[in-house]
Amino acid sequence: MRFGNHRPFTAARMSTSGSRDIKRSPSSRLIKTLKKLTTGETTMTGTNSTSPNYVIVTDQYWDGLADNPLGATEIRIENGNITAIATTVDHSNAQIIELKGHTVTPGFIDCHVHITFCEGDPTIPENPYMVTVPLMTLYSLNPLKTLLMNGFTTVREVGCPDPEFITVDLKKAIANGWIIGPDLLVAPHLISAQGGHGDFTSLVAFQFRPEKFEVADGTAEIIRIVREEIRSGADWIKFCATGGFSSPTDDPSQTTYSQEEMNILVSTAKDFGISACPHAYGGEGVQRAVNAGVRSIEHGNLASSETLQLMEEKGVYLVPTQYTVLEKARNANNPEYWKSRSPWQHAKYQKYASQLIACADNLAKSNVKIAFGTDAGTFPHIDNWKEFPAMVQNGITPLRALKAATTVAAELLMQPNIGALAVGKFADIIAMPGNPFEDINVTGKVDFVMKRGVIYKQPSGGQV
Repeated sequence: MRFGNHRPFTAARMSTSGSRDIKRSPSSRLIKTLKKLTTGETTMTGTNSTSPNYVIVTDQYWDGLADNPLGATEIRIENGNITAIATTVDHSNAQIIELKGHTVTPGFIDCHVHITFCEGDPTIPENPYMVTVPLMTLYSLNPLKTLLMNGFTTVREVGCPDPEFITVDLKKAIANGWIIGPDLLVAPHLISAQGGHGDFTSLVAFQFRPEKFEVADGTAEIIRIVREEIRSGADWIKFCATGGFSSPTDDPSQTTYSQEEMNILVSTAKDFGISACPHAYGGEGVQRAVNAGVRSIEHGNLASSETLQLMEEKGVYLVPTQYTVLEKARNANNPEYWKSRSPWQHAKYQKYASQLIACADNLAKSNVKIAFGTDAGTFPHIDNWKEFPAMVQNGITPLRALKAATTVAAELLMQPNIGALAVGKFADIIAMPGNPFEDINVTGKVDFVMKRGVIYKQPSGGQV
């Protein structure tokens, strides 16, 4: 889900050939300015090359693979990587980190976030169309830090309502150590048919004449926009296969692209080695997307048992974003809940509430590969961990939910160095007091965060 695909007040800076001039992008210039203002580097904010060696000592850990937590262990970290896991490891030239009473796990992965806007956050303007590119970039800094402090060391950003490629620049800034946040994989914008879920032009007064930069109809337009996204730094291609709940002019059951259009979109991305992750709720839209060869379905909350079976047969992952969707479904007939929310969204949830709840039950009973994703940004980022208890409430086991945010998510994202605690993997390591297999709510109490061997949060209360 995202708010829109047009540029109400600012135009993307283009070269004379029509391509994006990355060096002059407002977000890139702002991030470079922020870098110059940064003074000094500590253990918490330094790059991997300057990180000291560590040994983590814990009386319980989970490697992302086992069916239950494992016993006491020690984990040695050197140069940002895990170099040993055993009952006792070499302590020489290493700082010792005692995490007794905690469960140590791989860093969590959120496969579906929006970092440049946030519904429900009073510090961020409600209407992202009225925000300049530099201001939207600045708004992203706190959500990025929040997600990392929640224990999410990698996230996939799946759509920004900007006239530039903010998320591409933010990804580079994090990788260079200029700003704090999870490692990012990005689908910069949401490609949508006119009138589809990503076409929010009806929310902007027509006199502003917004550009429809990601609105594409027909194969020629689709090919051009997919290639533009990839040229500008996309890791993934996001598109709308169905309508949605937050958009004013469509319906979640509508299919917004033909099979031919989806086929050409997915195949164009694949020509560049890029996978597609469509916004799709159910019915024909999900089936067309699966048959077109997408790697994951985002949401899928109206998918029938037959559609889930097709996904299972094709090996397609599902990112179900259950916390936000099912909370609204269960409050569909609660007027108080909807006082500050859009009337069209309320009407849609009233229409589909029972089906959404039934489909969640079908998913729990299926063998579809579930990857963890939250749609954070459509609610405050600090609550993205609540996807864990939501999944368990809807019949998914704690083990399946935890794997969804670690090993399965890493498989979906094709990132072999994350998602598990094993020798040779990145030292993306978190810890929480208690046992998430016994109480899934402790996933909201992460108090130790290490990413690539750099400590960002410690139980003593220290954090960047």
